[in-house]
Amino acid sequence: MTDKELVQACKRGDPKAQKALYDRYAGRMFALCRRYLKSREEAEDALLEGFFKVFAHLEQFDGSGNFEGWMRRIMINQALMKIRKQHALKQAVELDYKLKDSAFSIEQELEAEDILSLLDHLPEGYRTIFNLYAIEGYKHREIADLLGISINTSKSQLILARKKLRALLEKRAQSENTHGKETTK
Repeated sequence: MTDKELVQACKRGDPKAQKALYDRYAGRMFALCRRYLKSREEAEDALLEGFFKVFAHLEQFDGSGNFEGWMRRIMINQALMKIRKQHALKQAVELDYKLKDSAFSIEQELEAEDILSLLDHLPEGYRTIFNLYAIEGYKHREIADLLGISINTSKSQLILARKKLRALLEKRAQSENTHGKETTK
């Protein structure tokens, strides 16, 4: 069954179609929520709340765009609402100097499975901005509007997230080099 057929059946209230839609997208949407939220339980809550909103507002999806993209936006907003409730972004650091993005693109260097484990080590604000900018492709102005922060805060959080990720990668590489040398002796 195509997404279009599945969505139409869900709009008619077909419970089998609702289960099929959930089964088709739950894994991907959970991974999306998990990138934003540190604990598995929070990500599961966001996923369930997000699916509730998807089903409750399915009539608003007119079929003209990509259904998965429409659903992703709902899930991202749900994860961000959980973060806002924790007031994690209120502690964002705003730098007073002119910000310049590093030429080094750390997000291009990471393998997918490493991203999640490294993101867990980032403070909430850094992780949120990194996800929105580097993974979801939002611009700093969009992030600022979405989160109610300044553009400079968005930029500084991204820079600080990249620095922290770089330090974590260097620490991991040193650890791997140390362990690799020990095993060759």
